[in-house]
Amino acid sequence: MKIYIAGHRGMVGSAILRQLQARKDAGEQLELVTRTSTELDLTDQIAVRDFMQAERPDQVILAAAKVGGIVANNNYPAQFIYENLMIECNIIHQAYAAG
Repeated sequence: MKIYIAGHRGMVGSAILRQLQARKDAGEQLELVTRTSTELDLTDQIAVRDFMQAERPDQVILAAAKVGGIVANNNYPAQFIYENLMIECNIIHQAYAAG
C-alpha cells in the first residue's frame, strides 16, 4: 500500500510517519511517500495535480498546514486560512481526481 503523508515534518505528521515506519519495519507492506514544502508547494494546484497523477497513492494522510505563532495568526488571519484552505482543497480534490 502506498501512503502519502502531507505535512510529515510537523508535530502531527511526524508522529504519524513514525508509527507507519514502525509498521513497515515490522514487515507490513507499506510504501511511504513524503515531500517537503520546497519539493512540493501544496498551494499550487498544478504541482499537486502532477504529483498525485505521478504517485497515485492508495491513501493520503493530510497533516499539512501553514502554521505560525500567536502574533502571526493575529496579524495575518486571512492569509493563514486562505493558504490552509488551498492546501486542503488541492490535496483532497487531486487525490480524488487521481483515483
